[in-house]
Amino acid sequence: MMQYSPLTGREVVLGVCGSIAAVETVRLARALRRRGASVQAVMSRAACDIVSPAALTYATGRPAITAISGMVEHVRHCGDGGSADLLLIAPATANTLCKIAGGIDDTPVTTFATTAIGRGMPIVIAPAMHESMYRHPGVRRCIRTLEDWGVVIAGPRLEEGRAKIADMDVIVLLCERELSGKPLSGRHVLVTSGPCQERVDDVRVLTTRSSGKMGRALALQAFRLGARVTVVHSAWVPLVDNIRVTDAEGMRREVRRVCSTDPPDLFVSAAAVSDFAPEPVSGKIPSGKAVTIALRPLPKILGEVAREFGVPTVAFKLGSDAAEQGKGMLEGNVGLVVANEPGVMGQDAAAVTILSRDGSSRRLEGTKDNIAAEILSAAIDTFSLSRPA
Repeated sequence: MMQYSPLTGREVVLGVCGSIAAVETVRLARALRRRGASVQAVMSRAACDIVSPAALTYATGRPAITAISGMVEHVRHCGDGGSADLLLIAPATANTLCKIAGGIDDTPVTTFATTAIGRGMPIVIAPAMHESMYRHPGVRRCIRTLEDWGVVIAGPRLEEGRAKIADMDVIVLLCERELSGKPLSGRHVLVTSGPCQERVDDVRVLTTRSSGKMGRALALQAFRLGARVTVVHSAWVPLVDNIRVTDAEGMRREVRRVCSTDPPDLFVSAAAVSDFAPEPVSGKIPSGKAVTIALRPLPKILGEVAREFGVPTVAFKLGSDAAEQGKGMLEGNVGLVVANEPGVMGQDAAAVTILSRDGSSRRLEGTKDNIAAEILSAAIDTFSLSRPA
């Protein structure tokens, strides 16, 4: 099953410049196509010296454009009424960045860029160069100019003295965000994700089999839809604000802090938060003997956020009878409950039931990416989160 993506059925023009990172564009074209896009490659002469046009023709399934002809390819794809939905320039050299910012179009890539900027279509640019070039004040000024024009810059990875092209997943995600319509633009979404670890002694912890995959999928989907996203968890999600915690008390403290200082418009409680915690023992409990561990109940983060802070909330309920028990959670600011069974923990796919406060329910099966898209779509409708165009 193809995962949900705003790229499905859309045309992306992939402009390739003469950076050594051009060798990554075959993978990038394939990644875009896996998300449902059709891809048209456009190459500068310098790019053709690094990666073969035949390779990009193969990767995209279309002949790569290496020169502007009497067919006015730049207008046909990126002009007014053109077939393309988005222009992606990856990699973009310092030379190309500054030419675009100066309105100079002396290569196929810069000609496409001039046309696309004039049309006002979505544009994503992924710079790649030596780090000293990236720090050049003129280059920095040109990047700011492009951003002022609404161009999205996929910030490079500064490593080993180089401003390396952004990760493929990051570039694709930014393209998806630009084509989603951004119904959550201007909204702040807070997500809790993954397992908590409660210390038993200096060696052992109590935890769950949660992988955090659903929380990650929800955070990425909220970003795709234009939201500013904060994730409280123990892992890492690109392009969002990450707050790392290990135990339930740390998660509770950070969630309360965010709700107090930067109130979210939506809280998605997808974490497998510990219900109980032991009184931790100093040192290591000796092995070889039976041990009794007393567990104390922990406060419910969900109730505090929905009740004390009044944040519209999507709750998760896990258990063999989750769909029945979840009905009792639909009160106050809890407008949706996602009920699932323990067997989905750690898996890439899931089967869930979305319960709504209007009494309706819906059964969903599929990848967690697809289910996350359905959950957030339901949340937008339930809480009227979509901003008017």
